[in-house]
Amino acid sequence: MSGRKSKYACNQNENPKKKIWYVAEYIRLSQEDSNTGSEKAESNSITSQKNLLNEFIKEHENFVLYDTYVDDGYTGTDFNRPGFKKLLDDIKNGSVNCVVVKDLSRLGRNYIEVGNYIEQVFPIFNIRFIAINDNIDSVENPMSSNTILVPFKNLINDEYARDTSIKIRSALNARMKKGEFVGAFPSYGYIKDKNDRHKLIIDEEAAGIVRKIFEWKVYDGMGNLAICHRLNEMGILNPTGYKKKQLKQNYNNSKIIQEDYSWCPSTVRNILKNDVYIGNVTQGKRKVKSYKVHKVEQVPEEDWVTVENMHESILDLDLFEKAQELRNIDTRAQKCGSVSIWAGILKCADCGRMMQKKCCKNKNGKVYEYYVCGSYSKKSKKLCTKHTIKVDKLEEYVEKTVNKLIEHFIDKKNIIDKLNRFKPDNQDFHRLEKIRNTKNHEYENLINIKRSLYEDWKNGYLTRIEYLDYKKMYEAKIKKIEKDMKNIDEEKVYNEKLSNFSNQYIQNFTNNGNLRIIDREVLIELLDYIEIYEKNKIKIHFKFSI
Repeated sequence: MSGRKSKYACNQNENPKKKIWYVAEYIRLSQEDSNTGSEKAESNSITSQKNLLNEFIKEHENFVLYDTYVDDGYTGTDFNRPGFKKLLDDIKNGSVNCVVVKDLSRLGRNYIEVGNYIEQVFPIFNIRFIAINDNIDSVENPMSSNTILVPFKNLINDEYARDTSIKIRSALNARMKKGEFVGAFPSYGYIKDKNDRHKLIIDEEAAGIVRKIFEWKVYDGMGNLAICHRLNEMGILNPTGYKKKQLKQNYNNSKIIQEDYSWCPSTVRNILKNDVYIGNVTQGKRKVKSYKVHKVEQVPEEDWVTVENMHESILDLDLFEKAQELRNIDTRAQKCGSVSIWAGILKCADCGRMMQKKCCKNKNGKVYEYYVCGSYSKKSKKLCTKHTIKVDKLEEYVEKTVNKLIEHFIDKKNIIDKLNRFKPDNQDFHRLEKIRNTKNHEYENLINIKRSLYEDWKNGYLTRIEYLDYKKMYEAKIKKIEKDMKNIDEEKVYNEKLSNFSNQYIQNFTNNGNLRIIDREVLIELLDYIEIYEKNKIKIHFKFSI
């Protein structure tokens, strides 16, 4: 390291006892230090270090405290610490000419780096270095910082850090193998049990959103982007926003910019593949490279630690497994309309690629839907043939086949019980109502604030420009809240219609013993996939043998 000399550089002939020393007291406490037993933890505490350093400075008339630099919760094995970086800046600009620490371990526990600062960096900038408990003072007793004991002590501190790291990692691995949650923040939908921080319990408000995401994926055939749009239209906070604003957690996500708490496809994708929602605790997905190199690296999936049935599940296992089957399938909405009930179910019989939805209009403006082979449509017409099938032809064949199957093989009561599970229940209505009330409260607050702006302007508390800027900002927020409330109201109406339709649908099935309408729930429940051949030939693969 190089840099200009401190403006407080010590003259070789100047008496150090008469020279004014502008002191930087540096304090560091890591998580490991605070877990080493009550007596030692208290000795290393921020308050204890500060008291010791302040008393030491008071005992020297020519010492002037310039500033205190604190790194609370930072390891000593590297020097990428905010407090220490600020100290280095003040050293470089000549604000301080003396650094005081409690002992060498507070400066750091990296044998090579600590030695570099004591032997190279501080001398270059003419910095007096003092480690009180280790009796080191580079000016008062120059030999104290050059003796063989200094690197030996640094080596011991380094070894202590390595040993502590091994013990902590072993303890965490043991807890993970027992299925105890060791993370700082549980996955969206769960919170830590107040009586046992290693156990997860359901956070019902977020869990309701998780269930909806899986149901939309499986039973509505929605893609990740479509799910994001629906959540954002309803004004639902994403997991980061929910943890910070609703749960009041000190949770930070480096990917979130300017408190943009909207949903994105990667967030939905991570939720859909997370087995925590069926009661499993899967940990050890990432690890720090070493106790000195704090770079986080991914761990191969086969080395993850999974313990099943450790807490109450949010989802049925059946629903979770269906989501895994559909997760890698392209179920995005096509340009010609909403997502089809056949999304992710139709395959080309020859190339095995998923069929792609297409639309066309006749002279009267009526839209017709049909499917073509994905290879033929997206890649090359040389790879496969069209395998065209019209949706009405497909519906007719599947309805006829499924009803024939029901008549001979299927327990009708079992189907009714399963279909009943997919109806919106009271929890869905209650959740939407709670979100609606929260939005309404926010809306009323914004209205009141907007009204008060005019009075503040007239009373001279705001300038006209400030008034207009604030007015514009709050009007935009009010407009956003109004849109959110409208979308929630539409979702409530949709759920009510869906519930009424489901009741009528199930009643018709009970009375007639067949399915007059084929919908997504029926397809997912009964079918594995459908193969489409040329010349409108169809082969249905059921999830059971017949």
